[in-house]
Amino acid sequence: MAYEKVVAVYDNVERARSAKSALAAAGFHPDDISIVDRSNLTVDPGQHGIWHRLFGGDVHRHEAQVYGDTIRDGGAVLTARVLGKEVAHATGILDLHAPVDVHDRAVTTGIASQAHVDAVIDKIAAAPLVDDQVTAVTPKVAATHPDVLRLAEEQLEVGKERVETGETRVRRYTTVRDVAKDVTLHEEHAEVFRRAVNEPISLSDKDWADREIEVVETAEHALVSKTARVVEEIALRSVGSEHIETIHDKLRRQEAEVLHADGKGARV
Repeated sequence: MAYEKVVAVYDNVERARSAKSALAAAGFHPDDISIVDRSNLTVDPGQHGIWHRLFGGDVHRHEAQVYGDTIRDGGAVLTARVLGKEVAHATGILDLHAPVDVHDRAVTTGIASQAHVDAVIDKIAAAPLVDDQVTAVTPKVAATHPDVLRLAEEQLEVGKERVETGETRVRRYTTVRDVAKDVTLHEEHAEVFRRAVNEPISLSDKDWADREIEVVETAEHALVSKTARVVEEIALRSVGSEHIETIHDKLRRQEAEVLHADGKGARV
């Protein structure tokens, strides 16, 4: 399979990176896509030879000059290595991110004359198409050659965004409840009891001094105290899951039908 190199120029690096992401999302391998800007170009971008080494000998001088000026002004040059039959597909994706029209800029900035640019465009338009490649031309070619029929097709690009679908909160609060607990309390009271006694005693043996006896009365009272202990722990964490969602849509594509008619107007 034959591969070709597709080149697109952007006035800022962010657009070039967006275009690269779109190509990767469309199935082009990221290793086949590169971006050249001031951060990774170590030589003077105005040197014509550097673009020959990067893109081959078919880079015209006015194109190399636009590449260099764009990078010096903070832009970027994106290159993609694609199959020949995928050139139109890749070019269509890159055009969605507003690339620089290299030939128009060469004319408007005075880098090259209109006649020179027209000659280059004529050469590009006359190049044969790869088998199965959809015809895709630039607006410049279409304006120069009004007989060119441009065919377009829609491409489906599916992205992702994160949205909030809800919220879970755990709130701690305090409640009060009535409790009751039985406790047995002991009491001791004095009890006076008498009994009749008929016991002879000698008067000399009797102690006639005053005397007291006593019994201490006691009672237990309930003592209340409270303690606290941790009985449960609650935490929140985010648990991720994935699912596959199939996106259904309809894409439009323009086709071309070649019709022939004989001298009498009948189709053949």
